Amino acid sequence: MSLELSSLTVITGQNIPLFKPVNLVVSKGEVACVMGPSGVGKSTLLNAIGGHLSPHFNVTGDIVLNGQPLTCLPAAERQIGVLFQDPLLFPHLSVGDNLAFGLSPKVGDLKQRRLLIEQALEQAQLCGFYHRNPATLSGGQQSRAALMRALLAEPKALLLDEPFAKLDLELRHTMREFLFTQARQQLIPIVLVTHEPADLAAAKGPLVVLQPT
Repeated sequence: MSLELSSLTVITGQNIPLFKPVNLVVSKGEVACVMGPSGVGKSTLLNAIGGHLSPHFNVTGDIVLNGQPLTCLPAAERQIGVLFQDPLLFPHLSVGDNLAFGLSPKVGDLKQRRLLIEQALEQAQLCGFYHRNPATLSGGQQSRAALMRALLAEPKALLLDEPFAKLDLELRHTMREFLFTQARQQLIPIVLVTHEPADLAAAKGPLVVLQPT
């Protein structure tokens, strides 16, 4: 699997490009970092890739995932997962039910769904947390649960919008290694927006520095 961006930029309603065109190839299991000054459009770039742009913006250039052009596809058909600074777990669902939300409807057998969720919880070192209220989890536990929910959806690519920004240094390191390991094992191309040089060093992948026009 690979994610390719060719001459990609986002145009405002005033027909002004937010940033200079981006060219990037992210191979399977590779982590590419996106850096740049605040307000240049890093999160907007992720929204363009994932198909979540506001209708006030337009995309120019090409987005290709595993040979399939995505630019004109709706977000639901792109099979791209997104993680943000906040885990965004559903507060009215248990931890296990949050993970179940990520499972494909094609996994219809209840026993199989439960098995996949329990395996994911074990991978995230959250054994026995199926019925826990997300509010009772630590920040790191919530982040791991959110990641496993995203991975259970079997995304073909993963977009990370500063998912470690609110974590302390030790937890940031732990979560970064856990996330990168999971994605590399599943051969998922990752695009990570970050301000931290340590994230870039750990990613060991391509770097895009967004530049204003």
